Amino acid sequence: MKALFSTSVATFAMSAVLALISVGPVHAEVRSKSNEIVVLQPKDLPEAAQTLGNSAFLYSDNDGCTYLYIEQQQGARLTTFDVTDPSKIKVVSSTALASPGAFDFVRPLGGRAELIRFRDGKGVAVLDLHSAKKPTLKVISGLSESGSTQALGERAFLMIDEPYNYVRAVPRDYQVMDISSPSDPLLLATVKEVKHQVVNGDTGTTFLLGSEGLTVVRRLNVENDYKINQLHLSSN
Repeated sequence: MKALFSTSVATFAMSAVLALISVGPVHAEVRSKSNEIVVLQPKDLPEAAQTLGNSAFLYSDNDGCTYLYIEQQQGARLTTFDVTDPSKIKVVSSTALASPGAFDFVRPLGGRAELIRFRDGKGVAVLDLHSAKKPTLKVISGLSESGSTQALGERAFLMIDEPYNYVRAVPRDYQVMDISSPSDPLLLATVKEVKHQVVNGDTGTTFLLGSEGLTVVRRLNVENDYKINQLHLSSN
């Protein structure tokens, strides 16, 4: 009898979570006819999302939080967004950087750092993520100003003294199409001059850096499945 009661309570709790997920907060977002796709434009997000960015990457810490880092103002600023819950994206820090210019995120280093490369042959640096909400940039001295890199596991890399040809991203327009009703396809949004795209495979969320700032495309079914799975894991 006790087991039956526990199962009923768990089922009720899960139904309540699903109801909350389905309702969600009220935004001025664009939704598909099926409510499966939600487009959050820069104006729907925190003000910092309206600042232009050149590159971005996602990082998940050991506490179950996921952060989106965006390089802004030609490398002069790094803004950190908490995107753990795509329906409640918030800014957790905006850090001024003493960097030589715009940069790109290259690869993870040891799980708590990210290798970055400055554009125009200005060298590389390490982004220290031990404090994930407010990372710090460590420029590596003594390295060649140009050259390619090669991974040595997760905790080291080779810098090779050879010409490095940086290929700049060509801004392209992205259009979000709704085909939930194939007989009546609908254009939900056009994101102008996208320079960078990153995807969170866990929640199905796509982040686009365009000429107006950050645009977020949510997939509610994937989000719901992920939240239910996390609820199961936490209850075991």
